[in-house]
Amino acid sequence: MLIDTHSHLFLEEFAEDLPQVMERARNAGVSSIFMPNIDSTTIDALLSVCAKYPDLCYPMIGLHPTSVNETYEQELAIVRERLSAPNYFVAIGEIGLDLYWDRTFLKEQLLVFERQIEWALEYELPVVIHTREAFDYIYKVMEPYKKTALRGIFHSFTGTPEEAARLLEFDGFMLGINGVVTFKKSTLPETLLTVPLERIVLETDSPYLTPVPNRGKRNESANVKDTLAKVAEIYQKSLEYVAQVTSENALKVFGFRK
Repeated sequence: MLIDTHSHLFLEEFAEDLPQVMERARNAGVSSIFMPNIDSTTIDALLSVCAKYPDLCYPMIGLHPTSVNETYEQELAIVRERLSAPNYFVAIGEIGLDLYWDRTFLKEQLLVFERQIEWALEYELPVVIHTREAFDYIYKVMEPYKKTALRGIFHSFTGTPEEAARLLEFDGFMLGINGVVTFKKSTLPETLLTVPLERIVLETDSPYLTPVPNRGKRNESANVKDTLAKVAEIYQKSLEYVAQVTSENALKVFGFRK
């Protein structure tokens, strides 16, 4: 059993061959694919894919930080509306902060992030957190929630041992590890030696961040097996053991039972 905790298979990159993509995922041993939303433009496509593959794909709802601009109030209203109607959302995501491209809307990103955290607590849902060039801001926003029931995943973790230690202070959270761990110049393997296996989950972030040996091509959920292989090598455990532990970690975060 393998779980891809973060995949955008509803994007147009998969419009031509989605059934084959899903088939390859199943053949690779993937039993669940968790899908984070981006903004109001992606909700319908996301829900459509999850409706087509209900035994495999599970939707989240949220507003991605790179989609935060002057229309953020309207976007948040849509998220709130979707949350308050009957739904199948398993998490609020992906949310967080991204200062890599642009800092223009930092104030708005912070407000949007915090409001969605509050909704996660209100609806008792986990959060999936995107952090890019914003570690200290993320930590500062999150710190008051340390003693709450908030749980979730720090998606696409690529940080230092010090950053890992600070994130692991949040008991209900896992670190999401993807194809970056297989990259030649990645320092993530050294960092992971300081992180208990019980605190990580596997993800692809498809169609991005394709692991070696397919780096440079479109990523897809089946490739989580390549990340698994690298993580097993780092922890010096069997593929089966790492698959089992990381899958149990994922199910725990999303409140699923086997």
